[in-house]
Amino acid sequence: MEQRRNLYFYYHPSEELEQQLMPLYDIARESGFEIVHHSSDANIIIAIGGDGTFLQAVRKTGFRDDVLYTGITTSEEQSGLYCDFNLDQFDEMIDSMQHAPLEVRRFPTIEMNVNHESSFLCLNEMSLRSSLIKTIAMDVYIDDTYFETFRGDGLIVSTPTGSTGYNKSSRGAVVDPKLPCFQVTELASLNSNRYRTLGSSFILGGERELTLKIIQDGNDYPIIGADNEALPVRNVETVHVRLAETRIKTVKLKDNSYWDRVKRTFL
Repeated sequence: MEQRRNLYFYYHPSEELEQQLMPLYDIARESGFEIVHHSSDANIIIAIGGDGTFLQAVRKTGFRDDVLYTGITTSEEQSGLYCDFNLDQFDEMIDSMQHAPLEVRRFPTIEMNVNHESSFLCLNEMSLRSSLIKTIAMDVYIDDTYFETFRGDGLIVSTPTGSTGYNKSSRGAVVDPKLPCFQVTELASLNSNRYRTLGSSFILGGERELTLKIIQDGNDYPIIGADNEALPVRNVETVHVRLAETRIKTVKLKDNSYWDRVKRTFL
């Protein structure tokens, strides 16, 4: 950690949190770290507020692959699949970053391209859902091969780390982040004599590309989610999804693997 000394804190400002952070800044400075006010000057970005804040921190700071991201929860009740520490353990975090054996964990991201025009990165998942009180229909292609016509509430495409979120709540599988892949999960698909889909989630390898062609039946303004944000995209015709080259680096502490976190969160 000798080369990484510039800390940037990302959080949702509040008077209470500001007061909690003041002594933490002092601890960081006394330990030889510098607090910077712009994320572009940082080589360690600390998100305070749980997994949702961590996702926003990564997005708002541009999915940088040249920094270490670290997550800190503000209470024991907050989920922490991306967070190694609680706010009360900040001095322990600083000590660990200076002295404990650390590994860098690299989380995969997916890239979504809409209408061959706008591209977006996602650390957790992208979702495409109907904005109307009716089903949405789309032709699904794997690489350039037609796979199925989906009709239902929508689809989720998740990364391995994102598989524990929206995907899991929709009965998708939890995937090891060491696997270079992404997962496609249905939301309330219609399966009848007229409509037929696979009816289960499926996992695509890192070299695959998924193409969703929206059937233009009045539902050409679907809700497109990128992690925990909705994208204001109109007249959606095609969405291409693939595994991105960008990897988000986080600190991995000893005896705190991804599966340790899954066990701690769900079991």
